[in-house]
Amino acid sequence: MIDVLAFLPGKRKQSSSGWISFNAPCCVHNGNTQDRRSRGGIKLSDQGWSYHCFNCGYTTSFILGRNISFKARRLLEWLGVPDNDINQLNLESMRHRSVEGIIEDRQRVWNNLAPIEFKEAELPAFVDFVSPDTPVYWDYLKGRRIPEDYPIMVSGSTRPGVIVPFTYNNQVVGSTIRFLDDRNPRYLNDMPKGYVFGMDLQQTGWQHAIVTEGIFDALCISGLAVMHNEISDEQVRLIRSLGREITVVPDQDASGIGLIDRAVELGWAVSIPDWPSDVKDINDAVKRWGKLPTLLTIMQSRETSRIKIELRKKQLVKRLQK
Repeated sequence: MIDVLAFLPGKRKQSSSGWISFNAPCCVHNGNTQDRRSRGGIKLSDQGWSYHCFNCGYTTSFILGRNISFKARRLLEWLGVPDNDINQLNLESMRHRSVEGIIEDRQRVWNNLAPIEFKEAELPAFVDFVSPDTPVYWDYLKGRRIPEDYPIMVSGSTRPGVIVPFTYNNQVVGSTIRFLDDRNPRYLNDMPKGYVFGMDLQQTGWQHAIVTEGIFDALCISGLAVMHNEISDEQVRLIRSLGREITVVPDQDASGIGLIDRAVELGWAVSIPDWPSDVKDINDAVKRWGKLPTLLTIMQSRETSRIKIELRKKQLVKRLQK
């Protein structure tokens, strides 16, 4: 989107309500004397801007997803915005409308589908619940800042590991074993198609839900985990059934780029906090700073603007290439 502020006259001021006032460029084009009393005002949002002149009464606005109106185009021209930039903004706005229309159509289809259900599943063989009486496993979970109240078991496998149950509506529908040795695979998943971990961690009254890749990322902040770097249509439907503002927090590595692109496609917010290079994901951040400071950095870095998300993605890619 065009940075309108870059084209405003140098002398301007901003009110507490967000309006930015400056000498209006429209007056001389509408039969009035040139404005010298900062009677023009513009207010920006993530999706566009509104303009009003208190001298000649000229008003117009722009919202991403709509054609640039004749009056909005004239204002941009009077501000000195090049024609190529205005035309590019119009194309970008039309692409946004196309994507939004696809999302709305999908939502209508999903709303008419049958209720989401998963079959009950049995857990793998386990020895005991993780507790201070099983110090190796207890220390591992404590080191990852996993809440003590989530039921995690010591695996009965020949390899040392912990079993994390997958639940939906408080019923076990699958599980994962996280092995603690250095051999691959590190995880052994038994997950039904379309499942999203952490649905039962969400509480009534919450307005936001945070979607991440890893199960321990979700556990340490009461978030949701898709458990790979893609989000299937079935998972999208399950997440949207919460009726909340969705924020996707990708792992800060090459695999996280795909999650960013999928979030943009879905119209969801994305958060890429400016963490140090050795902090790759939410669990790393919680281990270093704790749950509340990590959540604060996530929400402070939350972006809904496609342009700003693409900028942050490019910055992440550039950092990964160093």
